[in-house]
Amino acid sequence: MAAIYPFSAIVGQEQMRRALILNAVDPRIGGVLIRGERGTAKSTAARALAELLPEEEAVQDCRFGCDPQKPSNWCSECKERGKSESSLPMIKRPTPFINLPVSATEDRVVGTLDIEKAIRQGERHFEAGVLAAANRGLLYIDEVNLLDDHVVDILLDSAAMGMNIIEREGISFTHPSRFILVGTMNPEEGDLRPQLLDRFALSVDIKGIRDARDRVTIMERHIGFEENPELFREEWLTQERILGEKILNARQLVEKVTHTSRDLISIASLTASLNLEGHRSDLVILKAARAQAAYEGRTRITDLDIAIAAELALPHRLKRGPFMESDMTVEELEERIEQLRGATKSGGDETDSEQSENEGIADDKKKA
Repeated sequence: MAAIYPFSAIVGQEQMRRALILNAVDPRIGGVLIRGERGTAKSTAARALAELLPEEEAVQDCRFGCDPQKPSNWCSECKERGKSESSLPMIKRPTPFINLPVSATEDRVVGTLDIEKAIRQGERHFEAGVLAAANRGLLYIDEVNLLDDHVVDILLDSAAMGMNIIEREGISFTHPSRFILVGTMNPEEGDLRPQLLDRFALSVDIKGIRDARDRVTIMERHIGFEENPELFREEWLTQERILGEKILNARQLVEKVTHTSRDLISIASLTASLNLEGHRSDLVILKAARAQAAYEGRTRITDLDIAIAAELALPHRLKRGPFMESDMTVEELEERIEQLRGATKSGGDETDSEQSENEGIADDKKKA
């Protein structure tokens, strides 16, 4: 098996790495689209992330890799086995990395049902597809803009719902399909339709690094990896383990991260002020902010978490405004959130009983 370039060794591209890490912490965010020039480590980062993630427990002989600790998310086959077996045997496996080819058809992606066998023998026979293999793993689509729009829509639906539903001639089959969705593309080769762009939770536009010293570092690391991949990975092993453990801890903490009504108002005020269509961006910002807080080891989201999430969730959804001329930085977004909070507060309605004493102290300090 070919050695994978370490995630920690990637130079620069902080936004791309952050977007990937947040989706690794909470795959329910809904995936990331990475748009950029050729040779900017897009595919390298996706493969490196899957290699970085820790091994996971899976039900032995399950085609979908069901989590033995979460019976509510089991496929129908595991649920049937669970009725006759007190406990299902489990195995440890690496996080699956599935590379979807551009030529993939709908049947290849969702799987197929044997209609003839169902009619003749009364049995449902399902031939698993890409979505089954990707369950609880990472699904990578290179040149997603060249993939058939209908197939992209199916992938995004499955990522959002966490399940794959196949229906043919009145016969249906459902199985869990929860995965980290990563799409990459070069805008020079064409763009995605706006409807599909909006379905990607986060988006990052990356360019080649211009700093000469960083470019030298990239060359040195790349040469070192080519000459001796195993030795190079060994040199980065400690940092990889630290980052992997940090992501694993964040996964366990993210469900405990809380938010207040003021946080929700800040998010809604920000998206409303930018004239965004729909409400998907609000939900994405909240989920990403929670993942960011968990990654930092906290159980409360802050304005900075919201700003970091907004920086990744908004650019591809804006038709006009500040992002069209120059991207807003995290600092500018945080300042804008503070201004919107101030406007809301001066507007009068601050009777939220959910505000904590810490927030009140923070507000008093800002007034002072």
